[in-house]
Amino acid sequence: MRTKHLALLAGLGLVLGAQYSLAADPLLLEARQSAKALGGKLKGEVMKSMKAKGPVGTIDFCSKRAPKIAEEVSEQTGWQVGRTSLKYRNPGNKPDTWELAVLESFEQRKAAGEPAKTLEHGEVVAENGKKVYRYMKAIPTGKPCLSCHGEKLKPEVAAALDQLYPGDNARGFKLGDIRGAFTLSKEL
Repeated sequence: MRTKHLALLAGLGLVLGAQYSLAADPLLLEARQSAKALGGKLKGEVMKSMKAKGPVGTIDFCSKRAPKIAEEVSEQTGWQVGRTSLKYRNPGNKPDTWELAVLESFEQRKAAGEPAKTLEHGEVVAENGKKVYRYMKAIPTGKPCLSCHGEKLKPEVAAALDQLYPGDNARGFKLGDIRGAFTLSKEL
């Protein structure tokens, strides 16, 4: 009986410890929630567009709507939110030095066996003499992504991408690859 109680108390201590560590970093929790809001809204609207307009129609939709979604989520959450990638499509999403280092670390961690969907990184950094909390969450390549980001694109999809994004690098992905990352920041 005593062993049962000790095990229960030890388990409770682990649970409380886990809750405490989460509560100890409210910025991480906020960043996760904001990234989830951005990802959920983007995915929902892209999937609706794919059903209604197909991949070619969604390319135009994404070029116009995705930046506006990021603006909306930024206004709602108080975080600057966006997306970036080692292989970006929109030059406005080119990673800065910090983002590039995090993306490269995500690739190393994935190569070491961590699933892409669990990869995240957050830290306080100094930018222009101010403290800023920066956070990134990897975006794994899902099956729907392959229509416009995969190795083999339909000719009409490739033509539409070439027209809107002449310097497009965001092709050649396989299922499960790190497509890019949500990138967030907030001045402290």
